[in-house]
Order: sequence, then structure tokens, then C-alpha cells
Amino acid sequence: MIEILNPTLLDRAKDTGALVADILHTLKGRSTVGTNLMDIDRWAKSMIVDAGAKSCYVDYAPSFGRGPFGHYICTAVNDAVLHGRPYDYTLADGDLLTLDLAVSWGGVAADAAISFIVGDARHPESIEMIDVTERALAAGIAAARPGARTGDISHAIGTVLKKAGYQVNTEFGGHGIGSTMHQGPHIPNAGRPGRGYTLRPGLLLALEPWVMADTARLVTDADGWTLRSATGCRTAHSEHTIAITDDGAEILTLPRWARS
Repeated sequence: MIEILNPTLLDRAKDTGALVADILHTLKGRSTVGTNLMDIDRWAKSMIVDAGAKSCYVDYAPSFGRGPFGHYICTAVNDAVLHGRPYDYTLADGDLLTLDLAVSWGGVAADAAISFIVGDARHPESIEMIDVTERALAAGIAAARPGARTGDISHAIGTVLKKAGYQVNTEFGGHGIGSTMHQGPHIPNAGRPGRGYTLRPGLLLALEPWVMADTARLVTDADGWTLRSATGCRTAHSEHTIAITDDGAEILTLPRWARS
């Protein structure tokens, strides 16, 4: 299913995106050395419920997961990269943490992810990897405009990732979003320009470049959900929900304080 949102739903999507961004910003500030992943999940639940919104994750049970996800946020640490299921783990100085959050509010969903280093430890390679995913995301957003195709976005993202020396996995990537979290079209993190679905105003997309330091192969954790690098290397993941407009793309998942 691919949805094209009307102006009323687009306004709601902006509110949902701001809520997702604000929650992620708050959680990043609270995710310090000694924080337990289960605490992050509880904080996410509290903020979602207090806002009158709904989690897109807690009852989510797609074919690639084992049963309902059962939590309110994805928390991926170090070698975990996608669908990180929170568990009893205490963050240590230097951990690379990814928080991925999707929320539905007013009948419209938004999805975003951020990666960052916990504590004061410095890991230049990890910081560079995070920066590359952010630059790839910016390139994908710049390529998203009416009349362009999904392949143009994939090509822009993949060019940045490959130029930086990373292998690209195309099993999981960006996707359409609207009244539900995961919709068509699928937007892999590498592809050929001029191919795929033609972008139209009113289309919402969640773009999400992610990389693993020295591999493109994933393995599934014993929890049936968390995807990890096959070699145990570190990973990074950046994501925004955007709306295609007449003028290009509008980022919906920026914190309110960061909006111009």
C-alpha cells in the first residue's frame, strides 16, 4: 500500500514527527553511563502515553520478527543495528547506542532513529560511521522531490556510503509511511537512478541509511528480533521521516527547537 496524504493529514504528520523527535532528543539526554535499556523503554512508554499517542512497535508482529515486539522503542547497542529489542543491559562508557522510535498520533505515523556514543569515551571510527549515515541521509533527502524516483534516493544514499568504504545491505531500508508505520515503496540504501516509484506531493517516506563497520551480512539475535553484524563489528543508523512537497522534501522528525 502507498498512501498520498491530504493537507489535513500532512499537518497531523508534522505534529507526529515533532513528537517523535522530541522524545528521541529527551531519551538521548537521559541515556548516560549506568542507564539500563529497560529504563529507556519505560521512559519512551511514559512519554508516548502522556502525549495521547500510540506505539507502532509494542504489538508489531511482522514476518521477519518472532511474535509481537513487546516494547516501545528499539535500542541497538554496538554490534546491533536494527530492531534492537530492549533487555536488561546497563550502558557503559563508549557504547554506541541507536534509538529507533515510531509513533502514531492523530492517525498518522512517524519514524526516526539516531546513533550516538554514550559517555565521554572517544571512538573516532564510530563517530565517523555515525557521520557517514547522517551525510547519506542528507543526500537521500536532497534527492527526494516531485517527479524523482525512489531509485534516485537509493542511489544518492548508496553513493555516500560506498564512497566512505562501507558495504551496503539492501535487505532493510527506507519505506513509505502514513496511517501505518511500514508501507510501500521500499527504498533500499543503494540503487540505480531513474528507477522505481515516482514521488508525488503528499507522500511520506522514512529514509534510513545504516551501515556495519566491516560487513554487509546480518545475523538475528536469539530474541528473534535484534539484527546484529555477522562479524560483531559496530554499526550506525540514522533515520528521518520526510514529506514530499511541491518544492522538494520537508523533514518532519526534527525536534521543535531545531525547526527554523
